[in-house]
Amino acid sequence: MNLPEGARSRMVDVETPLGAGRLHVVEAGAEDAPAILLLHGWPEFWGGWLRTIPALAAEFRVIAPDLRGFGASAGGGQRAESLDLLAADQRALLDALGIAHVAVVAHDVGAYVAQALALAAPDRVRGLFFGNCPYPGIGRRWVEDGQVNEIWYQSFNQQPWAPALVGADRESCRRYIGHFLAHWSADPAAFDPVLDDWIDVFMAPGVLAGGFAWYSATNAARLAQIAGGPQPRAPITQPTRVFWGRHDPVLRADWAEGLTDYFTDIEIEIAETAGHFVFFEAPEEANPRLLTFLRGLAA
Repeated sequence: MNLPEGARSRMVDVETPLGAGRLHVVEAGAEDAPAILLLHGWPEFWGGWLRTIPALAAEFRVIAPDLRGFGASAGGGQRAESLDLLAADQRALLDALGIAHVAVVAHDVGAYVAQALALAAPDRVRGLFFGNCPYPGIGRRWVEDGQVNEIWYQSFNQQPWAPALVGADRESCRRYIGHFLAHWSADPAAFDPVLDDWIDVFMAPGVLAGGFAWYSATNAARLAQIAGGPQPRAPITQPTRVFWGRHDPVLRADWAEGLTDYFTDIEIEIAETAGHFVFFEAPEEANPRLLTFLRGLAA
């Protein structure tokens, strides 16, 4: 996939207490500008921010890593083994880049990582801006009211043969990855212009297995939520804003109301024209809100 104009790409070695790694990072903007960390979801990589990076780069230092096991960070058999590891990676990435404080923009898997980072290193995170945001309060709603039919992939992706089946050829990968990009978007054609780029990424060695490993690593926590309902967690106190897509079938917009139990300074708005991928589907709505929030943090 081509980088946005002015963006640059590199590999960054990170050292964490949970294991060393090598992360692919796309950067844009001036290195002395306030730093913004963009954390993608699944089935994504840095490309999920393709329509976000240019809007932010004029004022901010934008850092868009592929999470460990995703995209070009899947090299050498790296896998998304645990939430704690992915959060530790981001802390180590900030250290490697010489960044003391950052604002985090995230959704889906990236939203889990952003919350873990904000709790583990509150002095490093100035604020958070989420799209559709999973959190411990979803509880049994993952399987109630027919929702279990939307999360079948979370079990499928844990099967040891799943990467080989999905990656058997380019067409099988296109059908699987393309299903989620279309089904989870308000406009099923939203990703059509970049779908070939997405398949190029997911057909690279280790990428399917690296991302699928996230679902195995987080399965116990997911089952605990389903069995026991909302799970307790310390509140996040940093300023937080949410722009949640109305038409997301897997992370439903009506779940957003429970976020107030887990964040002490939060404002929630619904993106009426978007589904799961708010920042990609509705950049003309998301980017101005992002800029307003980020400018306020930087003031």
